[in-house]
Amino acid sequence: TCSLLTEYKLSVSPEMDIMEYCRKEWRGNTPAAKRMRKGYEAVAQKFASIRRIRGDNYCAFRATLFQALSQATQLPSWLMNEDFTMLPENLLSQYDWIKQWQLKQKPGKKMGDISDEIKEYLMLLREKWKNLSEIKGPMEKQEACDKLFKNEEEEYSLYEALKFLMLSTAIRLYNDGRNGRRVPVFSWLLFARDTSSNPCQLMHNHLNHIGHSIGLEQVEMFLLAYALQYTIQVYRLYKYSTDEFITLYPSDPEEDWPVVTLITEDDRHYNIPVRMCQETMV
Repeated sequence: TCSLLTEYKLSVSPEMDIMEYCRKEWRGNTPAAKRMRKGYEAVAQKFASIRRIRGDNYCAFRATLFQALSQATQLPSWLMNEDFTMLPENLLSQYDWIKQWQLKQKPGKKMGDISDEIKEYLMLLREKWKNLSEIKGPMEKQEACDKLFKNEEEEYSLYEALKFLMLSTAIRLYNDGRNGRRVPVFSWLLFARDTSSNPCQLMHNHLNHIGHSIGLEQVEMFLLAYALQYTIQVYRLYKYSTDEFITLYPSDPEEDWPVVTLITEDDRHYNIPVRMCQETMV
């Protein structure tokens, strides 16, 4: 194949020095360019390189999952749960509207019972996470991770699993809120939107379109973090020198949640910083 084509298909580009990348992208002397350069300099205090994430509406999923898998050393407890793969059946038996879940189109494949399809995606997520967490050597782990994100069919199936986990998490939070249990602040914000006042609307107006025509909004970044039980730390470069420059989803993370780090220039597209500088490693 022509190299240009394969390069475009790369979901996660090879490493590049952060400051070199910044100089290439932000040459001018506008206030925006200066702010971006300052932002990248701050990231470069902690990380040596950047990897560009392919820019489609899945980039928040791609960046988060790539980071989680490339540093996975064990299966998260929710993935080990026996009921994990039963989720689609269990939820569909309670909520008929989930039948309208928009599965990624598979040309020529008749849509069977969506719970079987989704179950397949969830099992794939568990299998990949398990395999990657068992690889000890950092180089081998990185290679295996790169390889996974070059397989389009599998990659998009994993995002489908993440979306379903977000729906399942949203249903749980919504019910907790209605039953007077304590829920995180973002949950109130999520269901305060006109377009997602309940999980059914969230599915129809948001989750069904993520990846196809829209990306993740900020409040959905919180939902993704809760679904994975990971803290997503984001350097938001255009917010440099404000207290939102480094934003955590969730803002008050659980102590034992692992952390993944992303970079964004605009809250729409996400890239990933890699290679922590030696002196900052605790």
